[in-house]
Amino acid sequence: MAEFSKSTISIDAPIKAVQEALFALDKYPDWSTQIKSAEAIARDDQGRITKVKMSIDAGMMKDRPTLDYDWSGAPSKLSFSLDEADLLTGMDGIYSFKSIDEDTTEVTYELEVSLSMPIPAMMRQKAEKATIDAALSQLKTHLEG
Repeated sequence: MAEFSKSTISIDAPIKAVQEALFALDKYPDWSTQIKSAEAIARDDQGRITKVKMSIDAGMMKDRPTLDYDWSGAPSKLSFSLDEADLLTGMDGIYSFKSIDEDTTEVTYELEVSLSMPIPAMMRQKAEKATIDAALSQLKTHLEG
């Protein structure tokens, strides 16, 4: 696997509000135009979603991945990895949260995608970066109103 693509954004919202939005995995379609559906398949003993079946449409990438979520770094980090998909052969991501002050949160999103078809690394990284930037921008809009 190659290196993760990564972006960071500052959101005018308390860290708890940001975490609440990102931890509600099945609600992503409410604010992300790239995620058309998100169905919780499994939860842990604390009620947190650990497996989600999504339908995504991120420009040139359309797929129905099932993602496994790892809560071991929560609440400062939430990571995921690909369980299965139609086209993707790998999809790993990490959301990290840092409180700047009581009303501002810094969110970093790292993403690495592998496809079943050969794509030049530069094109893959450009698509990853566009996906990350869109997700962070839409999250910011969702939380800031």
